[in-house]
Formats: sequence, structure tokens, C-alpha cells
Amino acid sequence: MRAALFALHLKKRGRDASAFELDKLAAASDGFSGAEIEQAIASGLYTAFAAKQQLSTDILLSELKSTQPLSVTRAEDITAIREWARTRAAPAD
Repeated sequence: MRAALFALHLKKRGRDASAFELDKLAAASDGFSGAEIEQAIASGLYTAFAAKQQLSTDILLSELKSTQPLSVTRAEDITAIREWARTRAAPAD
């Protein structure tokens, strides 16, 4: 799933997803939302531009390592929302 998100957002920015190690990026982005993956790519593009380089898997891995996803920083809030939804909401499936 996350590999497909990387491919989608790379394509959206005119990059060939096959030039990136999508499986490696997906593994490094465990817990990241689609928006957080998109932001890592946007940040990586700025980093690559500043360094006068092409965007690469290594640059994206560095961006991911320097970011804490909301699933980590707001874990208690997410747990509380899930608990609330468990008894007060209908499943979407």
C-alpha cells in the first residue's frame, strides 16, 4: 500500500517511480499516512534541489528518518478516537 502511495506521489511530481526502491521506502515509512508520505517527497525535492542533485531513494529515506509520523506523536489521541468509534460508530466496510 505505501509503495503504491510513493509511486503515485512521485508520478504526480513528474518522477519515474521505477527509479526508486519503493519497497525500501515503504518499509521505512511504517506508520506514515499518505499525506505524510507526500510531504516527505515534497521535502525531498527541496533537499535535492538545494544540493543540486536529483531526488533519490537515499534523500527520501533521510527525510523519512527525520520525521515522526502522527501515529507516533499523537498515539494516545488516535487510541482515544478509535476507542470512541468502537462503541459509537458503524464500521465503514
